[in-house]
Amino acid sequence: MRRVRLKISYDGTAYHGWQIQDGQITVEGVLRQAVSEAVGKETELIGASRTDSGVHSMGNIAVFDTDSPIPPDKMSMVLNKLLPDDISVVSSDEVPMDWHPRKQDCRKTYEYHIYNSPVRIPVKRLYAHHIYNEIDESEMDRAAKSFIGEHDFSGFCAAGAQTQTFTRTIYDCNVKRAGDEVIISVTGSGFLYNMVRIIAGTLLDVGLGRKSADDIPSIIESRDRRQAGPTLPACGLILIGYEYDI
Repeated sequence: MRRVRLKISYDGTAYHGWQIQDGQITVEGVLRQAVSEAVGKETELIGASRTDSGVHSMGNIAVFDTDSPIPPDKMSMVLNKLLPDDISVVSSDEVPMDWHPRKQDCRKTYEYHIYNSPVRIPVKRLYAHHIYNEIDESEMDRAAKSFIGEHDFSGFCAAGAQTQTFTRTIYDCNVKRAGDEVIISVTGSGFLYNMVRIIAGTLLDVGLGRKSADDIPSIIESRDRRQAGPTLPACGLILIGYEYDI
């Protein structure tokens, strides 16, 4: 028996999130079916991130245990022949049997994409949040620096979220423009439910002049969800990936 790690990229548009749910098509459900077919028996997956409906990924992580003779580094090719076009296993390898994707020290990076143009481009609607008004990305980037460090992010979490602690560490947070796209990048030790989308909504408020970059420290300190910005739509959020020691 050995443990195989998968790095998975997917377009989340057609899926009801990552996690298996009765009566819903999910990324985990489709991937689990492919893995079970590849190894010849029902197989459970352990995923790193339970992304929401409509959220995309360039590098989610999952592991499964198998005694299949398929070499771990070849598993990606086998699975990609069984998966639909909107899910791809980017790479596969073997990890120790006690390696768990949610229990390892890591850095996790998300990007939030905003399409900033007076003209709405329909083909972009599934992969970026469209904003007509001019955005000041420089002020957004200045505001983003206030999120770096260890903070209590109670005010940047969906109501009713269940967690042992609201404290999280942000290693990097920046905002850049690439043509008509404004990209918010956040790297942290982990994130609360909807935390990145709320951070993005708060930074967008700064970019639109609704809040000042200087307001961010006091908003974080308030721990009040009402002080932060809106939760932006799922379509603009991309899980870029994880950095593990192995």
